[in-house]
Amino acid sequence: MTGLRRIMTVAGAFAFGTTALAQTGGQPTAEHLDQARQMRDKAAAFLLSQQDEDTGGWNLRPDGPNLPAFTGLVLLGMTADEAFAQRDDATRTALEAAYEFLYSMQQGDGGIYDRILPQYNTAISLAALSRLDTKRAEDATKDALAYLRTLQYSEDNPNPELQVSRSHAFYGGIGYGGGGRPDNSNMHMFMWALEEAGVPSDDPAVQRALVFLERTQMDDRINDMDYATGSRQGGFVYATSPSGEQLGAGESKAKMIEETLDDGTKISRLRAYGSMTYAGFKSYVYADLDASDLRVTAARDWISKNYTLEHNPGLGAEGTYYFLLTFSRALDAFGEPILEITSEEGSTREANWANDLIDRLAELQNEDGSFRSVNDRWMENDPVLITSYALVALGEVLD
Repeated sequence: MTGLRRIMTVAGAFAFGTTALAQTGGQPTAEHLDQARQMRDKAAAFLLSQQDEDTGGWNLRPDGPNLPAFTGLVLLGMTADEAFAQRDDATRTALEAAYEFLYSMQQGDGGIYDRILPQYNTAISLAALSRLDTKRAEDATKDALAYLRTLQYSEDNPNPELQVSRSHAFYGGIGYGGGGRPDNSNMHMFMWALEEAGVPSDDPAVQRALVFLERTQMDDRINDMDYATGSRQGGFVYATSPSGEQLGAGESKAKMIEETLDDGTKISRLRAYGSMTYAGFKSYVYADLDASDLRVTAARDWISKNYTLEHNPGLGAEGTYYFLLTFSRALDAFGEPILEITSEEGSTREANWANDLIDRLAELQNEDGSFRSVNDRWMENDPVLITSYALVALGEVLD
């Protein structure tokens, strides 16, 4: 669907659209597709039952601060398919109310947030609003996009705290907003927002982001940071720095792994892990890197050697649903329905990733449509959040 803007009409007044790269996505069996549709219906019913009737948002706290990203994620899951978004008056009314909530959260600076985590909330909300084809949405997304651009570390950022040269470890990165060290999770959300908003891959913000991404890929043929010297993992870590006081030291939520160098020497290196590798891989696809590009092939090799959906590779149960989200988005965008997987012993097999994803999510869904928490890190004990993640992931095999 290269260059295609898909338009969906809701309640006659709303139109949704998304810009995507060439995609064939997974090719699940008919039985798996039917199962995925049933799971989507149940997940959506659960989420709609949790919507705040007064505001149209999700997971609201009376005294705030609130996170419009929760509402944005629900919308991203609910609007992945045109027919599903238009299925009945109740769904259309719920979506209208949810978008009204996002509008209500837009600040004077263009960001969509409530006091905290401005980049995270704005990026997800912007991605959701970009699916609306109305003048109001166009104006809101234009302002939100302009705001997001001010949060990226670069040589020409007018904010002195975010103005750095290309040699700086923070260059091209983006954090939660308001300074602080950038990381790949926020980068994933930033790139998601740019893509949904139709920002082309040759945009300066995307090209700067590639510098940060390369410096979090654990492969010394790509990464010029000292912590990658001798590494050939190919996967991604969390950040180039744990903090401003430890510039260039690197950070991985999966800690360390022992690698063997060409001369047989063993050395400890930051461990690449699942959710960040798939997030980085998805960003490379959006940036239109060629499939033969070393950055792409190195990440693809890591995926082949670490393929599983039972856990977040390198982190176990931590971040399971965020991992499934990045897994589905990356592989749908890449467009290989069948992956060749390599075991530790060197044997190979083929995996239909879409079937595997549906099977894994089926194991995790509760009778009420919500999804079962397997670990509480990164708020993954929140049923609205993890059900939203799962709904977005299902959308990648059903769109």
